[in-house]
Amino acid sequence: MHPRILLPGLAALTFVLSGCPSTPQQEPPSATTQPADSFLIRLADIGERLTKAPNDASLYAERSDLFMANDSMMPAMNDMVRAVSLDSSNAGYRVKLGDLFWFSRTVDQAQYQFEKALQYDPQNTTAMLKLAEIQLVLRQYQRCLDLSNQALRIDSRLAKGYFIKGWVHKETGDTATAISSYHTAVEMDPQYYDAFIQLGLLHQAKGDPLAQDFYDSALRIRPNSSEALYNMGMYLQENGQDSAALACYARIAQNDPSHPMAHFNTGFIHLEHLDDPHGAIAGFTRAIERLPNYHQAYFNRGLAYERLDVLDSAGMDFQRALALAPDYNEAAYGLERLASKGLRINRPRGGAPAQ
Repeated sequence: MHPRILLPGLAALTFVLSGCPSTPQQEPPSATTQPADSFLIRLADIGERLTKAPNDASLYAERSDLFMANDSMMPAMNDMVRAVSLDSSNAGYRVKLGDLFWFSRTVDQAQYQFEKALQYDPQNTTAMLKLAEIQLVLRQYQRCLDLSNQALRIDSRLAKGYFIKGWVHKETGDTATAISSYHTAVEMDPQYYDAFIQLGLLHQAKGDPLAQDFYDSALRIRPNSSEALYNMGMYLQENGQDSAALACYARIAQNDPSHPMAHFNTGFIHLEHLDDPHGAIAGFTRAIERLPNYHQAYFNRGLAYERLDVLDSAGMDFQRALALAPDYNEAAYGLERLASKGLRINRPRGGAPAQ
């Protein structure tokens, strides 16, 4: 019997690619990049107006939005700081500045600005939900729920409020209530992509075929989403639909060439389901090219070489996996297995082996 290949699950995707904790992803405060000529024309126009009214906070706020829409974080931050200094009681400016701090991961400053926004505008549901997100990141779950419920009492149709509550319930182990909250979020906003993704994940974890329907809904909203395609591929792969899963991974590779997990999972299917070690080696190699410290890919490529009886290459890959993850027991067992087959193992004295 062959040693079993190891496949990272859905939760490994975020960890492998970014190492970030499992909390809602931060989105840029603005997302529409403008053509360079349009940007320069608008920038010059605002600059000209500022020469005539240098203390007009609204002009600094307008220019901050323009900078942010063109991925210029620091100028955007500087202008919004100036706008707040000129009009400190403007809750909208405070929220925008908090967004910029939040996006730059300066959590304490973001929290301060959202709290100041509520001080000047106690009914500001945007500031409430921004603060709730921060409490979620800090794992202050009750405070997060209190803020979300406070916002929902003001406006019961705030999809984001239900989404945040769903995330709290998910993290605290109340899956049924989490699903209910996410359902309410998509009822309030049928285009709520993130809520469909979470519904898919939770139903997939239960083995519920409704997961595929939720991933389909997410893909209708964002047809080229690597996240949704990967999750769908994993669902199909786990349920014996390898051809459809491979099609999902191929779409990811086409849309997002730097994505390592799609190639890894392609390698997995070729080795574990299709008995095709050569195809598996190609998939794992492409994954390693995109993520050079991908120790699971080295290990599983080693398994593919071992199944082809190319023991020296298998040994090198197991050693690479161990150099990257010294406590990776499966790779250590693999080396022991190769040694029992007669391969002489040269143990490195330290440092990562050559790629």
